[in-house]
Amino acid sequence: MWWPFAVACFLHVIGNVHCVFPEVRPDNPEAVMNVSQMISYWGYPSEEYEVTTEDGYILTINRIPHGKTDGHHSGRRPVVFLQHGFLMSASCWITNLPNNSLGFLLADAGYDVWLGNSRGNVWSRKHEYLSLDSKEFWEFSFDEMARYDLPASIDYIVKKTGQKIYYVGHSQGTFIGFLAFSTLPKLAQKVKAFHALAPVFSIQHVRSLPFKLLFRLPKLLFKLLVGDKDILPETAISKFLATEVCNNEITGIICGKIVFSLFGFDPENLNMSRIDVYLSHSLQGTSSQNFVHYYQNFHDIRNVTRAFDWGTRKENLAHYNQPTPPRYTLLSMRVPTALWSGQRDLLADPEDVAILVPQIPNLIYHKTLPTYNHLDFVFGVNAPEDVYNGMIEMIKKTP
Repeated sequence: MWWPFAVACFLHVIGNVHCVFPEVRPDNPEAVMNVSQMISYWGYPSEEYEVTTEDGYILTINRIPHGKTDGHHSGRRPVVFLQHGFLMSASCWITNLPNNSLGFLLADAGYDVWLGNSRGNVWSRKHEYLSLDSKEFWEFSFDEMARYDLPASIDYIVKKTGQKIYYVGHSQGTFIGFLAFSTLPKLAQKVKAFHALAPVFSIQHVRSLPFKLLFRLPKLLFKLLVGDKDILPETAISKFLATEVCNNEITGIICGKIVFSLFGFDPENLNMSRIDVYLSHSLQGTSSQNFVHYYQNFHDIRNVTRAFDWGTRKENLAHYNQPTPPRYTLLSMRVPTALWSGQRDLLADPEDVAILVPQIPNLIYHKTLPTYNHLDFVFGVNAPEDVYNGMIEMIKKTP
């Protein structure tokens, strides 16, 4: 029954074989573009930077410094930092048309927009001294994304702009925000407000059938299946399928159901003429260890969120100076926080969100959308009306 994940893994394996595919000529050229190219394609200014974390990972950060028509404005613009979710990349914020993409809408509303990329995705696969092919490169999870990636990215942006930021996260982007802002008080002071789309802090009630069945596998079988390096990266064959096989009305729905079954699929809230773009930019990779960490938290008998369990008392003592992984708590997080959650979300399940809400010390807003699934918050054609416009107005009123 976990066939969608099996199909994705199969595509991952054969996509890494050096095969020859026909030249890709997609209906939407953004399907084969990188983030900078996608921004420029729509006539927006694009900048790209590399940021090195304390532990040596080199992350790509993209920037839309202003909208298409207001480059003459010389004053400082408020800064918004957008952080993508699990298995995705910065491209998720600009995948729709400009009038539906949060990255472009913010730029046109007068903001300086920065787009983050977590370690291990297709745009952040470099290290100062570790090889991409080494097992050591992939020994990270959302722990390190919170401890190293967010501080490096936010510190760089604050130094570059001279301003504090507004932070917007989706899915895992909210998760690492919760972890970072509750454990790194100096970092939290650089954040004016935290806007969380499809918020994640625990996954005890996840309803995504592929994930749920995978998480119920025995530990050794699960680890054998996901491996010890990367998982579900962008490959040549995944691009080919997205642009040449899944790019029409009938096959697009079939492909969408297969890939999006991991997250939830609602063709009525998608621009199905852009299914090749959605699919091309949906599986951008992460580490197997990151996936294992989610597995561990799903199985935590006390229903709490913990740091990665290295497997033995000795290893945990070496990493944490205690025999078991420490628990994360939000008690000390003081950043003003707004939530948007969906009743049909298969990953940020309403039950888990209900458990999260009372744990947030400075919750300023929470909107529940009855028909929204996990990806509607970044791909939904109704997202501007349902989410983005209200968020932008809220940001404008934040001192």
